[in-house]
Amino acid sequence: MDSSITAAARALAAGDPLSALNRVALRDDAPALALRGIAMAQLGDFDRARKLVRAAARAFGSAEPIARARCVVAEAEIALASRDLRWPVKALAAARATLAHHGDRANAAHARNLEVRRLLLIGRLDEAERMLDDLDAAPLPHALRAAHELTLAGIAMRRMRAKAARAALARARRAARLSGIPALASEVASAARVLDSPAARLIARGEERVVVLAEVEALLASKALVVDACRNTVRRGSTAIALARRPVLFTLARALGEAWPADVPRDALVARAFRQKLADASHRARLRVEIGRLRRLLRPLAGVRATPRGFALTPHRAREVVVLGRPVEERHAAVLAFLTDGEAWSSSALALALATSQRSVQRALDALAATGKVQSFGRGRARRWTTPPMPGLATTLLLPVSTPID
Repeated sequence: MDSSITAAARALAAGDPLSALNRVALRDDAPALALRGIAMAQLGDFDRARKLVRAAARAFGSAEPIARARCVVAEAEIALASRDLRWPVKALAAARATLAHHGDRANAAHARNLEVRRLLLIGRLDEAERMLDDLDAAPLPHALRAAHELTLAGIAMRRMRAKAARAALARARRAARLSGIPALASEVASAARVLDSPAARLIARGEERVVVLAEVEALLASKALVVDACRNTVRRGSTAIALARRPVLFTLARALGEAWPADVPRDALVARAFRQKLADASHRARLRVEIGRLRRLLRPLAGVRATPRGFALTPHRAREVVVLGRPVEERHAAVLAFLTDGEAWSSSALALALATSQRSVQRALDALAATGKVQSFGRGRARRWTTPPMPGLATTLLLPVSTPID
């Protein structure tokens, strides 16, 4: 490798894309194309970066499998940064296998970390953790080690494990400092601020206050009966009853939890669960049916007692009932949660992350755009949506997570 390529690679490793481009901007050989692509990615021109990296992969050809595999990994990282979640996962897995076979442990581990980060974005935490179990982070250089620790912190936050997240961020901070890349240190600092930002709303006995992630962790570990509106579950300790696919039942459970220890009038439950302003005999009959279903599901944790005017929640062994609400109660809160990371998302990537149809996402984006909460740029397939990050707000509990559904 000639001196210009070596110097450009070192500049990129130090987070200085302009110096790298000064050395290879006029060259069209395969190594130069790859370095130009990485430089453009660091500068934020992801479309140009992707084209250059693909051209480099073609130029390397089958005669240089390691270099070609590295280009595939670079393209996957560019796609992840640009929130293009439909990039070929199988191609990245094949590239990782090639790198591992030829002894390039650092880039193979980096490829695995990219796979985990993608799973984290779309809420598949169980799969992400299984992949991390097979990942050896020892060969990673400081910059990639910091990215790996950020991934661990992200999973811990989504699992509501504040202590584990704080420890991972401390390791990420050390690795970022040793890497000497200011942008990476800034990213770690931004992630660390999430731990001290409001993560949810706690509603108990008619009062409401915001709580940070550590308080949420302590609450879920306590003996209180928690109606978790962030995960649509009712839980106490390690026992959780998922109601994510039973929205009417969860709405009733939340209403009862917010009113505890008082009861809720039947007409109020009808209005909230069925969205009916006036309740007639048929609505009350339907309410009795749904309350019966809720009573059966909650039997391990609580009962639902009929009162002269309505129904009340009666926990079995818990002395307190609390509702854990999302920090932002918004019809399209899940879409907003992804957009508040400051990155530009396509509607197709949002649909994949939310496990819903692209048309549903588009309707949500149009509604949010009409109120000025999101904005778009580009046209057609290049159209992207973004919004400035919400100051002082942790979106961890807004994001969807794949949970076991009964």
